[in-house]
Amino acid sequence: MKKLLNKSFVTNFIAVILIVIGYVCPWQQTLIKNIGFFALSGAITNWLAIYMLFEKVPFLYGSGVIPERFEEFKASIKNLMMQQFFTVNNIEQFIQVEEQQGPKVLNLDPLLQAVDFDKVFAGLVAAIMESSFGGMLMMMGGEPALAPIKEPFTQKMQVILHDMVESEAFKAALQHGLDSHKISTDLVSKIEVVIDKRLNELTPKMVKEMVEAIIAEHLGWLVVWGGVFGGIMGAGYIFV
Repeated sequence: MKKLLNKSFVTNFIAVILIVIGYVCPWQQTLIKNIGFFALSGAITNWLAIYMLFEKVPFLYGSGVIPERFEEFKASIKNLMMQQFFTVNNIEQFIQVEEQQGPKVLNLDPLLQAVDFDKVFAGLVAAIMESSFGGMLMMMGGEPALAPIKEPFTQKMQVILHDMVESEAFKAALQHGLDSHKISTDLVSKIEVVIDKRLNELTPKMVKEMVEAIIAEHLGWLVVWGGVFGGIMGAGYIFV
């Protein structure tokens, strides 16, 4: 509101100066006084109207509309965000674009590297030992007899898994599993919860300050133009 007050003060000050000049100037006193009084009344009227948007004035119905209706402002803010930005369609389009980039976005190499092939091999050995080949393998030295194939097994499994995730069939299955519509719907619901939580933390004072920060600078010009057009009307009043 500082800029608004600065504009109001300058406009009102100029109007008061014109009024004073109208009383002391020996020429066109009535014209100058009319310009000053009309300019002052126009500026003050516009300033009061702006002030009444943000502050409650006793006995003036409709004043303080922004703090009094801050619940409606919160609902409007939520509707703006949910209906214009975070819509299911917008998020779905974003996800689809990201999915179309394929390998640029989805890199499964870290996932493959995180696979514990020692456990995989241990599971394979345990399955063999529990099968009908277990007894035969025991005659050949038991589990230690399979140790030499551990390294080749690990390397082969890495190649197989890499080829599998790079195959078109796997990519198609992955694409089918990534239901962008369902993801978008879930994401919108979570975003709405976050927005509701943040809006519930707002107070009338915070809403008032937020609106002031957005429009106060522009509203200040209403005071200036109120003074200008008031002065013009005061000058025209002489000739009516």
